[in-house]
Amino acid sequence: MIINAPAPTRVQRLRTWISRETTGGALLIGAAFLALLWANSPWRDAYETLSDTVVGPAAIGPLPVHLDLPLSAWAADGLLAIFFFVVGVELKQEFVAGSLRNPKEAGVPMIAAVGGMAVPALIYVGTLLALGDSRALHGWAIPTATDIAFAVGVLAIFGRGLPAAIRTFLLTLAVVDDLLAIVVIAIFYTSEIHWLSLLGTLVCVALFWWHVRSRGPRWFVLLPLAIVAWALMHASGIHATIAGVLLGFTVPAIAMHGEARSRTAQYEHRIKPVSSGFALPVFAFFAAGVSLLDGDGPGAVIGQPVVAAIAAGLVLGKLVGVLGTTALITRITPLRLPDGIGVRDLLPVGFLAGIGFTVSLLISELSFGDSEHADGAKIAILGGSVVAAILGAVSLRWDARRARTADMNLDGRADEVREYIGDAKDRETH
Repeated sequence: MIINAPAPTRVQRLRTWISRETTGGALLIGAAFLALLWANSPWRDAYETLSDTVVGPAAIGPLPVHLDLPLSAWAADGLLAIFFFVVGVELKQEFVAGSLRNPKEAGVPMIAAVGGMAVPALIYVGTLLALGDSRALHGWAIPTATDIAFAVGVLAIFGRGLPAAIRTFLLTLAVVDDLLAIVVIAIFYTSEIHWLSLLGTLVCVALFWWHVRSRGPRWFVLLPLAIVAWALMHASGIHATIAGVLLGFTVPAIAMHGEARSRTAQYEHRIKPVSSGFALPVFAFFAAGVSLLDGDGPGAVIGQPVVAAIAAGLVLGKLVGVLGTTALITRITPLRLPDGIGVRDLLPVGFLAGIGFTVSLLISELSFGDSEHADGAKIAILGGSVVAAILGAVSLRWDARRARTADMNLDGRADEVREYIGDAKDRETH
């Protein structure tokens, strides 16, 4: 007897649609485009007023909490912590049961991620020094980031027919890139640490770890612990989004207590729609609203050396870093690319890695705040990311049309390619 599964509800279909990588990328672009239009319209004063509207308590009773923040700060510090929680959960899953579990298989994309961060930083610094603007050197980490949702969304649309191993390579590279970006934010963009608040954060994270591993964790326990951990991290001087990563790492990545799926998979499924459908678009809306009509006009903003430095780092630096590092290590070490992938396939991967967007916008705010370089940096991130996405899309279609050999990774044996991008109907969710 065949029992048909119940049809998904409207809410379930909406959650699935929002979780798709193509949807997440489209919402990010739409929010950023809307912000740019509003910030350069006759109603731009209303956009600035909305961004600067202060919400939240300065103190709770006699205890100062300093949470009276503008909406733009709530988006960067608060909502983005949801995104970083999902990143932490994904990292935990990859390290325990995913593509980062076997260092031999993950070695090439992990090293490529390091090269893909180092070269853009060097190009950024070199460009600024060549153009004589050393005041913006503090933003060296801006072009080092990769936006996972945006990059994998472009791959899902334009990479159909290519081996699915390319997607795994890009995901591994982007995950390691995010991990390194988190380390960079924690080390280089923290001016002062309040150790008592940091200790309180770690206590809350430990309690969260204990409860999330229990037989029946309850949201009304986990959510307050997460909020207090975030607030204490904010008070510690370390960027509050790091709390999201720490909490994500506590979620168990192996099925326990008789459950069919790991809790990392369960929590990602529940929270990713909130991250992709709300947190990231709202952050992009407040971060991307750069006015080109004020001051000396768009020419003055686009002509800043920091614009050329960031754009070159994202588009050229990522490509050279990823492609060059991979080509080098596969020739001088025993490490090889996975079956079905050749060095030529990394041309589009290198371009896609240049889509900085979310994390790049965050680092630009940490680097420049409201200084003279802030608007130029954001314009460069948006423009560079769009150019990288277009070049990635074009090179993906070029790569898909070219004939493939039996041994693309040059390891001396025929490749086994069982899956291709676009084969499965639900390829866009994982």
